[in-house]
Amino acid sequence: MPSRRSRKARVLATQVIDLGFAVPRVVAHRALRMARAGASPSLRDREEFYLMAAEKVAAFYESWGAMALEMYRITLQLSLAATPGFWFRWPVTTRSSRAAYDQWQRTFFAVLGKGVAPIHRRAVANAKRLARRR
Repeated sequence: MPSRRSRKARVLATQVIDLGFAVPRVVAHRALRMARAGASPSLRDREEFYLMAAEKVAAFYESWGAMALEMYRITLQLSLAATPGFWFRWPVTTRSSRAAYDQWQRTFFAVLGKGVAPIHRRAVANAKRLARRR
């Protein structure tokens, strides 16, 4: 199980690093485009500016929806796993504490990974798309 947890952590770290490179490129490209457009942007500029705002809203809702769904799934899984403990009153041991810690860590990476994925997907796609355009 540790390799699975570390794989999720590596994927999340890779996505965050990709975001660290993609977001400044997209922001710089769009800020320069806004400065060049001035008071009278072209139709193409206006479409890009609209897309800039619309995709942020869409990514926000997709990210929160994915995180909420993952939290619901994990909450259901944890509640079903905790049911025997409720009925039999198992004593808390070091092993059970470590298992609980591992479960919460997996939960953290799963929820955060689901939340970062839509943002990562859009930011990297924008960086590629805007780099192609001249």
